[in-house]
Amino acid sequence: MTDDGGGGLGDSDPLALPDLASRALRGSVIAASDEFFAEKENLILPGAPTFTPQTFGHKGQVYDGWETRRRRGPSGALPGADEHDWVIVRLGAAGVVYAVLVDTAYFTGNYPQSCSVEGARADGYGDVASAAEWVPLVPRSPLTGDAQHVFQVASELLCTHVRLRIYPDGGVARLRVHGTVVPSPSLLEGLTFDLAALENGGDVIACSDRFYSSPRNVLSPGLSRVMGEGWETRRRREPGNEWLVVRLTGQSEVALAEIDTSGYIGNPPGAASLLGIDAAVSSLDDSSAWFPLLPRTPLLPDTPHRFRLPGSRPVTHVRLDVFPDGGVARLRLHGSLTSHGLAGVRRRWAETAGS
Repeated sequence: MTDDGGGGLGDSDPLALPDLASRALRGSVIAASDEFFAEKENLILPGAPTFTPQTFGHKGQVYDGWETRRRRGPSGALPGADEHDWVIVRLGAAGVVYAVLVDTAYFTGNYPQSCSVEGARADGYGDVASAAEWVPLVPRSPLTGDAQHVFQVASELLCTHVRLRIYPDGGVARLRVHGTVVPSPSLLEGLTFDLAALENGGDVIACSDRFYSSPRNVLSPGLSRVMGEGWETRRRREPGNEWLVVRLTGQSEVALAEIDTSGYIGNPPGAASLLGIDAAVSSLDDSSAWFPLLPRTPLLPDTPHRFRLPGSRPVTHVRLDVFPDGGVARLRLHGSLTSHGLAGVRRRWAETAGS
């Protein structure tokens, strides 16, 4: 498998891993000690923070982030409260965290002095704040204003939630929690599901071009609302075509593919094809080991295309080729895990969940 300049999305850079907290992955902010000046939900918005000077609401300057009031009790704390503020985020998918990014963009005179991050695994939908056992992910570390702070995480703990503590108060624009999804085998065994979906442990590991938007977008939950929420390449001016490679949840049998060009009206690919490989028996770099799942097939603009795939040959990775270039909103690969694939999912869950 070669890369025509796009590079892989691999694990060497933890910031290249999916943001498990992102609202785009259906993460949510479930609790906070205070959000007087700016709402806690802003923390996990997928876009970059913005700022318009001299924009005032009834509580002061409007910030795109989470901002707490100034503490005024003993040691700077609000009466009856802890001596710092905190916020709890439910991750969009359970996983292992490898890096946390705390962004204080545009907070220049009102940022926290320091922060720490903890993780927890909580089964079900109970009261996480009081019931969860919290484990340190990032020790208390200094922060500066209007800057991105990246913290490496060494823990292999499976997390469903993270808690950001700020000392003593202030504003944080964005919280990014980068890691790998670890799906629960109990929710996958015996079922047909989207094997490529980020929330099920799929991911894009390589692509030829990401000029306009990330190829990982095609695996996101829900529908693409605008072109920027899919994967769109630049206009190709040389021979060849654009492509991406998806690592599935595990070894699987794929029965149905959906290639969705919704929203791409003047810029969809003219055609697409799918190849598969079983990396349990062949190297991804062995071009002869890739076999066809879907032959080169014309695509229409602004259309969800569904294709029944023949055969039941096991695959661990699928390559989408688009001819010659263009935009794809979503790629869905429906099927089920093989016994070997399910065993791998169970093993990964046990390694990280401690069960």
